[in-house]
Amino acid sequence: MTRDLFARHRAVLPDWLALYYEDPLEITHGEGRHVWDAEGNKYLDFFGGILTTMTAHALPEVTKAVAEQAGRIVHSSTLYLNRPMVELAERVAQLSGIPDARVFFTTSGTEANDTALLLATAHRRSNTVLAMRNSYHGRSFSSVGITGNRGWSPTSLSPLQTLYVHGGVRTRGPYADLDDRDFIDACVADLKDLLGHTRAPAALIAEPVQGVGGFTSPPDGLYAAFREVLHERGILWIADEVQTGWGRTGEHFWGWQAHARSGPPDIVTFAKGIGNGMSVGGVIARAEIMNCLDANSISTFGGTQVTMAAGLANLTYLLEHDLQGNARRVGGLLIERLRAAAAQVPHVREVRGRGLMIGVELARPGTDEAAPEAAATVLEEARAGGLLVGKGGGHGTSVLRVAPPMSLTVAEAEEGAAILERALRSI
Repeated sequence: MTRDLFARHRAVLPDWLALYYEDPLEITHGEGRHVWDAEGNKYLDFFGGILTTMTAHALPEVTKAVAEQAGRIVHSSTLYLNRPMVELAERVAQLSGIPDARVFFTTSGTEANDTALLLATAHRRSNTVLAMRNSYHGRSFSSVGITGNRGWSPTSLSPLQTLYVHGGVRTRGPYADLDDRDFIDACVADLKDLLGHTRAPAALIAEPVQGVGGFTSPPDGLYAAFREVLHERGILWIADEVQTGWGRTGEHFWGWQAHARSGPPDIVTFAKGIGNGMSVGGVIARAEIMNCLDANSISTFGGTQVTMAAGLANLTYLLEHDLQGNARRVGGLLIERLRAAAAQVPHVREVRGRGLMIGVELARPGTDEAAPEAAATVLEEARAGGLLVGKGGGHGTSVLRVAPPMSLTVAEAEEGAAILERALRSI
């Protein structure tokens, strides 16, 4: 059945729509941290639909909220008052750390980042944007235009002028050999130099932890240092929290809080996990920024009653069960377990991450050269062992991406680490 579905997929869907595995997988249902395929095989899910299944598969509290709301009304558009949307916006604004916050809901992280760019460029009357090397911000025309990862940038055409800054990758590039303080100083000097060669940009957009780029991050405090430079010039800071938000990194509820010395971002974007699989994204910004548009704007599908009901139930569950704390505790154990295993595998260059957002970078032994064939091997072997993981990387890197639902148990972390260790040893 799966081979027939694969043939039908290839006949009607784009060639560039990537699929994992030599024999692609059809996932038919899930429960907790596990999913099943069409042949009845069970897998421990360490990728959660690209970090979208944040709490658990088929979480009863979320499915019940969705079913009850769907029984009343699914959609009415933003042209009418929407109680679930207002209630979720109130909670998100309160949690954001942004003063006088306003929230606009979208259907995806791509659309959220696109909206943030619209707000920033309109507010600043500039179409120049600063972005980080190795970054990824979505697949719309504008978000592709600021993406600093060649593997996810199919065109150089863009409505924006984009300038790229150092700092998103700690262990590669011209400053990799510096200690953390000197690394930050060098990146700040590079930013100041860059600003001396261009018209004033609208904003800097940055992922606190780069997702598609392989779960890389700068030393804590880098974006706080950047913000001081930006604030002096009136340049906005957009934190792309599509993958880092809602406590996944364990240490903080938002990724930007590792860089909070100079205050919160001007704009925060979010998506993925908040809907636990439902299509929810959004933008948080100070009122003066959010309200700067001087033309009509609505959203047909952003903030529908059914997706807002899912977001409310999911956020409530996450907070009441302290899944941020669980990500910190279980994620810390998982990282140490994977580092111990990786020490015996010459292909592993680095195990890095925060909470339940972990990257295992592979390289050809004795070099810093990417090993995509090794990553493909591990992906297949992990699946054969009953574990699903993701992959990513940029600029000649190969990274396994580990991001299970945040309700992961210690026993499941140990089980998954053991399967991944066997898969790594198979290279």
